[in-house]
Amino acid sequence: MSTLIEIPSEGEFTSYISQLRPTTLVVLYFHAPWAAPCTQMRAVLSALASQYPATTPPTITFISINAEELPDISEDYDVTAVPYVVLLRDGKILESISGSEATRVRDAVERHAGSGTTVPKTAIPPPLSAVPRESGPATATQPPVSANGAAEALTPEQSKEALFARLADLVKAAPVMLFMKGTPSAPQCGFSRQLVGILRERSVKYGFFNILADEDVRQGLKEFAEWPTFPQLWVNGELVGGLDIVKEEINNDPAFLHEFSVNKAPTAV
Repeated sequence: MSTLIEIPSEGEFTSYISQLRPTTLVVLYFHAPWAAPCTQMRAVLSALASQYPATTPPTITFISINAEELPDISEDYDVTAVPYVVLLRDGKILESISGSEATRVRDAVERHAGSGTTVPKTAIPPPLSAVPRESGPATATQPPVSANGAAEALTPEQSKEALFARLADLVKAAPVMLFMKGTPSAPQCGFSRQLVGILRERSVKYGFFNILADEDVRQGLKEFAEWPTFPQLWVNGELVGGLDIVKEEINNDPAFLHEFSVNKAPTAV
């Protein structure tokens, strides 16, 4: 059976991809160790991979990539949040899926694999609490489907509630979350670049979200946070503020964010 292969470097990724046949379906899984939903998605993709026979050369391959350790690959595939799944064939993107929607990932793999293999429903782990219910909207702009299959329009109040529920999960996706313009390796505004520099100088482990890639999040977070500008830094689900506030916090307390540093001294036993 096939397995989910972890690729540790850009060189190995390039080498591996170059050896595949043009007809091979490539399932790329981008993850980050700080994001809890990635644990579920790894289980989903491992279960999916096990349903396909391992052949030489492979007809389908499942590849796992750490989005933070291999940022150039992440940028090549426009990864703005994790988990993120990209399906490729012959170097062309067939479909991209952001988030923890296990059934959507399974259906996409089965559809593009075209082998007739069906993954049992029981092979898919139950969704985490941060994942929208299958009977509800996946995003603030996607209407739910009624029993007769027709789309039901959301009221403005329902759309806002769905968006705010999503934002409440996003701000807690990592202990330190940065909502910025661009990505840490390619910031698209000076304030975002400076805040990334501050976090790196202090070796802070953090998650990020590119608000330029999602207009719902970009506009909704302003109201949700009652903070009209970006970047925004959140710690343990609470808003700290923008660049000026973060600088002020550090000036007042040089140890600010130290507990989230990968270089912090171990606690004495």
